[in-house]
Order: sequence, then C-alpha cells, then structure tokens
Amino acid sequence: MSAERCEALRELEAEPVVCDVFDAGALTEAVKRFRPELVMDQLTDLPDERDRIAEFAARNNRIRTEGTRNLLAAAQEAGARRFLAQSIAWTPSAGGEAVAEHERLVVQAGGVVVRYGTLYGPGTYWESGRIPPPPRIHVEEAARQTMALVGAASGVVVVAEEP
Repeated sequence: MSAERCEALRELEAEPVVCDVFDAGALTEAVKRFRPELVMDQLTDLPDERDRIAEFAARNNRIRTEGTRNLLAAAQEAGARRFLAQSIAWTPSAGGEAVAEHERLVVQAGGVVVRYGTLYGPGTYWESGRIPPPPRIHVEEAARQTMALVGAASGVVVVAEEP
C-alpha cells in the first residue's frame, strides 16, 4: 500500500496497517492488536492496467488461497465472530480452482462470500462512463450492498446489477 493510500485512509478516520498477508505470524499479530468483531477480506493482487490481468493470475490466485487461509486463521486467533470475503461473479479464464478453494475456505469457516460483478466507476478499470458487460455493479453500490451483508448468515451472496 502506498503512502498516499495510507494517508487517504487516515483522512477517513481508519487506521491503516501495512502487513504481508503471506507472513502468517505478523498478520496474526496485526489482526489480534485490533481485536475485531468482523474481518473483511478485500485482498487482491491485480495490476493497475486491465490488459495486464493475465500476467498477475498466479499472484492473485495465491492471495485467494494462501492469503485467505492466513487471514482466516488470524481472524480466528483474534476472536473475530464474522468474516466477509470478496470473490467474483464469473468464472475466470485462469484460476477457477483458486476461486473455488477461496470460497470453500470462507464458507467452511462460517464466513460470507461476496461475489461481486465487475466493478465500474471511479478508481476501477471501467472509469469515465464506460460500463462493462454483465455481471457488473457500480463500485459505490457494491460498497452499500456489502455493508448490508455485515450481519449476514454464512454462505455465498452475489452483488451485481440485474441484467
């Protein structure tokens, strides 16, 4: 996370913590320090340019599997009672097994999988009025719907516009 992003989070009254999700010990200590009731997994390893996504597939798959395992373990160790994790509402061209494993881990731990449609709007690959094909959802609407899922029962929920 860049210094600029950390500062933007502080301006929103959040306390950013920069930690390697693959360093299970450091991650656990960081999560325990906050004693959260809820842990929300919004981890990805994606490039800034949409046309480079394929280059990042292995990295993103690793964060979905190993990163999710580490974050789930840290959440459990910290006593978090709820866990939400982002996923995708389509089958990727590479990495479908990682997505399935990610979702299985979350549901098995009693968490909620949020399958987002392709995000569009400010700060996404689809800015400036461009709209991706379905499944899709505006980033601000995705945030609103996600907040409504904080108390949801374990399972899989799709957050996407009606086609």
